[in-house]
Amino acid sequence: MRFLLFALLFVAVFSFFVMQLWNWLVPAVFGWHAITYWQALGLLVLSKILFGGFRGGPHRPWGWRRRMMERWDQMTPEEREKFRQSMRGCGLFASHGKATEAKS
Repeated sequence: MRFLLFALLFVAVFSFFVMQLWNWLVPAVFGWHAITYWQALGLLVLSKILFGGFRGGPHRPWGWRRRMMERWDQMTPEEREKFRQSMRGCGLFASHGKATEAKS
């Protein structure tokens, strides 16, 4: 119960700071309208949906990279070369593949 109360208090205070910061900067810089407290709270919820999602646990945006490096470390040299060959046709890896071929 105490955690829920703390979380609600945190959201309320954070929404107030978002509203104050928006109303201080955005109208002066962009000429947009000031917002109310409830609009600031709505912006926080919208940004959480768009950028944070509603997953449980800590957000790890680069977790895929760590998993890929672990897989790479477990590959044999032959598997790595086969993977490189399969990636040479992709746009992101095409120039890297050409540079590797030029060095050989």
